[in-house]
Amino acid sequence: MPDLELNAATTAVVLIDLQQGIIARQVAPHSAADVILRAANLADRFRQAGSPIVFVRVDLANIIRPTADVPLSAPSAPPPPPSASELVAELRRLPTDLVVTKRFWDAFINTDLERHLRERNIRTIVLGGISTNIGVESTARTAAALGFDVVLVEDVTSSMSEEAHRFSIANIYPRLGRVRTANELQVRP
Repeated sequence: MPDLELNAATTAVVLIDLQQGIIARQVAPHSAADVILRAANLADRFRQAGSPIVFVRVDLANIIRPTADVPLSAPSAPPPPPSASELVAELRRLPTDLVVTKRFWDAFINTDLERHLRERNIRTIVLGGISTNIGVESTARTAAALGFDVVLVEDVTSSMSEEAHRFSIANIYPRLGRVRTANELQVRP
């Protein structure tokens, strides 16, 4: 893929579920540590150019649990500790960064994410996080439906399996926006 240059004034970096209870899981093809390091570096680069940075966290203690063939967790599972919903310190979050709390996969549904982006005249969303095919993909689908340009950062995402990650990268994201690696993204003030 060719490099992609983005305008900092109209671009936001939105990072999904990089929190204690999610990164503790085994993910592929990129390790959680690698995703976090690249996410922090990406956020630093875009923040320095003037883009807003949004960290989205899921409230695991109050997550919506739909009746489903494959439940999110066993009905008898104890609730996660409060620390499971905390963003990891390695993200180097600053007080000027936004934090959005969600209760299910999609970062737009029943949150103030869209309002924050519209107030800042954001047109392009650079997405990363864990899990590629769940929270990140749900957010990307809604972002595209709301008219935002979507850029998925392939090496700033990972999933519970390499197969799930690769399927979304190859079959879903190219239909919602553009797919690039962190190194292929350039930002100008």
